[in-house]
Amino acid sequence: MTLAVRYILSRGPVIPVVTIDDATDGPDLARALLEGGISVIEVTMRTPAALAAVRAIRDTVPEMLAGVGTLLDPGRIGDVLASGAQFAVSPGLDLALVEACREAGLPLLPGIQTVSEAMAARRAGLDTLKFFPAKAAGGPGALGQIHPVLPELKFCPTGGIGAADAKSYLALANVLCVGGSFPAPTDAIRARDWKTVRENSKTVCSLTGQGFRQG
Repeated sequence: MTLAVRYILSRGPVIPVVTIDDATDGPDLARALLEGGISVIEVTMRTPAALAAVRAIRDTVPEMLAGVGTLLDPGRIGDVLASGAQFAVSPGLDLALVEACREAGLPLLPGIQTVSEAMAARRAGLDTLKFFPAKAAGGPGALGQIHPVLPELKFCPTGGIGAADAKSYLALANVLCVGGSFPAPTDAIRARDWKTVRENSKTVCSLTGQGFRQG
């Protein structure tokens, strides 16, 4: 079943954006996030292990919705689908990539930074977007000003967001969730410090009272 991007983003208050060096760490990371209340993960395609990590998560931790980040080229869509990824994230708005993902049945969350890009995305039939890089693009103030003119659009702001300012984004009417590495920092993943990942996840979910609950 192909999931809608808006449904994926509505699963919880944060999507961890993670970098995995060893694919075998994927399932343990996914379990730690789930135990902390987070049920969606974005594995960036910045390491050779990324797609294998997604495959491992999908095979062993089915409760976790697993997608890939940093999708730049339509030529990688086949590899992404073969990994079992349930969605993809792109840092910018590439309409050729949007169309290729649509044809392939791969839900895509493309990034925008300006109102003009948001309007172009809307014309392309998109209603759910990444706001990136969120802090550099104006933060909650910018998103708050976009809402009255494009009220049908919903966003996942990512870039420069930490646990301390996540709540200010989540309070906005046009924000479904935030993205960031702060629930699962790369150093913690490399150290296999799943306790820190679990506790970080609990902390961020407590910001809104949202979170995944098993059973």
